Amino acid sequence: MTEQSSSLFPAAFQPLPLGSIRPAGWLLDQLRIQADGLTGHLEEHWADVGPDNGWIGGQGESWERGPYYIDGLVPLAYLLQDDRLIAKASRWVEWSLNSQRADGDFGPERIETVNHDVDKKQDWWHYMIMLKVLTQYAEATGDERIVPFLENYFRFVRSRIEDWPLQGWAKARGAELMLSILWLHERNGDERLIELARIVASQTLNWTDIFHDFPYWRKVKDFDWSTHVVNVAMGLKTPALRHSLFGGDREHAAVHRGIDSLMTYHGQAHGMFSGDEFLSGTHPSQGVELCAVVEYMFTMEQLIRVFGEGRFGDILEKVAFNALPATISPDWGAHQYDQQVNQIVCNIAPRPWVNGSDANLFGLEPNFGCCTANMHQGWPKLVSHLWMSDRRGGLAAISYAPCTVNTKVGTGAQLTLEVEGQYPFRELITMSIALDRPETFALRLRIPQWCDAPYVEINGTATPLDPASQGYCAIEREWRDGDVVQLKLPMEVRLHSRHLYAASVERGPLVYVMPIVENWQLLRKREKFHDWELYPGSPWKYGLLAETSFHVTTSEAIPKQPFEASGAPVTVTAKGCLVRNWHMEKNNAGTPPHNPDVAGQDVVDIALIPYGSARLRIGEFPLIRNNL
Repeated sequence: MTEQSSSLFPAAFQPLPLGSIRPAGWLLDQLRIQADGLTGHLEEHWADVGPDNGWIGGQGESWERGPYYIDGLVPLAYLLQDDRLIAKASRWVEWSLNSQRADGDFGPERIETVNHDVDKKQDWWHYMIMLKVLTQYAEATGDERIVPFLENYFRFVRSRIEDWPLQGWAKARGAELMLSILWLHERNGDERLIELARIVASQTLNWTDIFHDFPYWRKVKDFDWSTHVVNVAMGLKTPALRHSLFGGDREHAAVHRGIDSLMTYHGQAHGMFSGDEFLSGTHPSQGVELCAVVEYMFTMEQLIRVFGEGRFGDILEKVAFNALPATISPDWGAHQYDQQVNQIVCNIAPRPWVNGSDANLFGLEPNFGCCTANMHQGWPKLVSHLWMSDRRGGLAAISYAPCTVNTKVGTGAQLTLEVEGQYPFRELITMSIALDRPETFALRLRIPQWCDAPYVEINGTATPLDPASQGYCAIEREWRDGDVVQLKLPMEVRLHSRHLYAASVERGPLVYVMPIVENWQLLRKREKFHDWELYPGSPWKYGLLAETSFHVTTSEAIPKQPFEASGAPVTVTAKGCLVRNWHMEKNNAGTPPHNPDVAGQDVVDIALIPYGSARLRIGEFPLIRNNL
């Protein structure tokens, strides 16, 4: 390697401080439902983050679960400006700040956890999460204590990290520590922090080599740090951060090669790769862990920040609008550890997974409690990354979900950008601009790869778009108060080929599935947040005609909870038949038949709804070609 520069390689975009973007429309409803459900009341009903947690001075769990929970609670509380949630979150933050010792270390003085594979001498992992909490808190509040607190802590890290290097979970997830170190460097300019970040990078698992020449071509059955699905979801940001620290085309290439390989060998229709603990292949009945979903979203937010490429926004939207809501109950009162694309029953039963027989239940703590603690970051962090600064005075769209953006643009003009239109359920996005003075800057519009014919009007006049560069079209002009931009992203229904000629259905960023009537049966009753099994109340063995046409129907309004089968705001109707030779295998829907037996079956209309709206569903269909 050539002699290292003391400076960083600049990222393409810069996230706006937490609170600069406020949710609106259906996205605001999601955050409110979340606040009324598990996130807003978990402390009272789950002992692991209750009053005895070690991160608030108790004698109970003192490893990752408290920090995981607050990593989602802090952004939720401040995005909603909810005093009750702010008070909850502040108690954890204040305890951490007050716990700092003379050497700069902080937090609980011992590790208590159900997980027994941590390094008892010095485990760095759980601190990494709490550092992300503190950086978000600083952005939301402007609390001047955070920067000196982090400076003291990172001096402690520098004094110990070479004698006590990253191990285990921390070694696989070292990128999370790099993020907070670089966050601080942006604020105080201390070049010693770059040196520290490079030391951490050198101790972190070599994800660049793993993703550049991906070795895991089939379902993995044995534990390895580099095949654990959550580690993989988190690790994919590591080459990007190494790119910021060291430069180099190989780091950049590793990200794209890694994503391509993951989707080739383990990809699922909802945009995630499988992992019912370890990478698990492409079968649509393999599970995908909820922790991996929210961590992959956060990784995509970091990748688009570093590289400024629209591809990562496409992936972020697909996962956020499909995989995330599907694995949480509509009232946010229960969640799954593992979800399945073809999910025909959620019950206690052995499956060909590493995880336990309760892993696809909806409940408080199915299989393992990491997801109970970690699920809360998904929607709030999506909100805080919907738009970013382009570092040149302009704004870049990451996703067009409804929101309000308040920031400075150009040479310092104050901008309020209202994003309306209920995307992704609708094609038309309206962006209304309020400025305190006319200002010239670029509005960089992400054009999704699935959209062939985007259309833009400014103040009612059609505006040609230059060819997209890395998925973005820039409109640079003098903007004035009252300007209105309308962007239409026509969504065509498409069949996507899967393994053995099976197919999934997509329209825009949404995957469409056949919902199965859900029979929710109480398994364990608590004061709140019960456990449920789900059993099918309608047939599921349907295939789609290869030559089917599609008819799209939209509701007049978006309901408060669009991610519920009864309130699905878009329906796609297709043609299909019952498939006689599709069987259950090991308590799951079996492999979609390569040659579906539909002899004598009627062709019927099949109503498909968004993936996230159905907890029982078929999302990968046998394709009926010439059998009729």
